[in-house]
Amino acid sequence: MTDSHETPRASDFMTHGVQTVPPDMPLADIIAILEKHGISNVPVVQQQDGREILVGFISERDCLEYLTNESFYGSPAPPQTAATIMRKHPICVRPESELYTLASIFVNHDHRHLPVVDDGVLLGIVSRRDVLQAMNKFYWSEVHDKERQRKRPDYDDVMQRRFIVSDR
Repeated sequence: MTDSHETPRASDFMTHGVQTVPPDMPLADIIAILEKHGISNVPVVQQQDGREILVGFISERDCLEYLTNESFYGSPAPPQTAATIMRKHPICVRPESELYTLASIFVNHDHRHLPVVDDGVLLGIVSRRDVLQAMNKFYWSEVHDKERQRKRPDYDDVMQRRFIVSDR
């Protein structure tokens, strides 16, 4: 965990050991996994040298779209798999992505979860709820700390934190 004065990073509160699927998994099996584990998304990974390399991301929305189309229009050829329905270039964050960067991504994009990757390797997932909880905890620890110190915040620092964009 970070120092109480340091802005938390994705690695401080991300979910580890997430459920994943391979690219060749059929749509019906993906939906079954989402239902079985009570999750709303799943990373698509390919095993490479014993590491899970993120190749895509599937949400309930994606499954609903393809299942509806298949049901309404009839069975497509070829059958739908993770590889055919996944978002191939999902927005990802790094483990060192700061809390304000994550909050900005969630506020400005319609995502509920973001994969956390390092050099293409899936490390975990951070959710909008995770970021909200971390922001609330950080906010209150900062408020109480500042009340004890009785000093004004450095507004230049606050603005810099709000608009940090990771170029990695």
